[in-house]
Amino acid sequence: MAKVIVGATMSLDGFVADQAGGVDRLYPDLVALRGTAYMNSLIDETGAVLMGRRTFEMGDPDSYVGDYEFQVPIFVVTHEPPRVRPKEDERLTFTFVTDGVESAVAQAKSAAGDRAVQVVGGANIARQLLEAGLVDELRIDVMPVLLGAGLRLLDQSSLANVRLEKLDVQDVGVRTSLRFRVQ
Repeated sequence: MAKVIVGATMSLDGFVADQAGGVDRLYPDLVALRGTAYMNSLIDETGAVLMGRRTFEMGDPDSYVGDYEFQVPIFVVTHEPPRVRPKEDERLTFTFVTDGVESAVAQAKSAAGDRAVQVVGGANIARQLLEAGLVDELRIDVMPVLLGAGLRLLDQSSLANVRLEKLDVQDVGVRTSLRFRVQ
């Protein structure tokens, strides 16, 4: 059965977005990552993507088909689906889940089969999944930048009881990629 992997890129001081909600300083290498063994490995292991509504709307939703690295079913946790359905094709489809993260995980796991469910972007959804005990792995890419303030990824006292086991540390260009099993 599919495992659930929460992935995020953050600054050395723990922020996933700056005070204005910007993420540009965290992804100066985004284009350079395409086609690397690191990115190809993520793509190969991914059978479905889970994200929150804000992450879904960060770019043009119609550009996901053919341009987004994960050409798999995408599950968006939201209170209300968009009025206009984004473009889809035979590989990349959208399911807007309005009945919570547990339902979203169950649906994404079913779609992923033996491959992983990648949870991308969104500190809020990552916290909800960790609090609910629905995460198998936590993958954090640390960038050598200090934002000083902004949105923290794991800034919740309810996460104090989450136990992690280090699986791997890898240098990926300027990134330091950390992998943990959630126990």
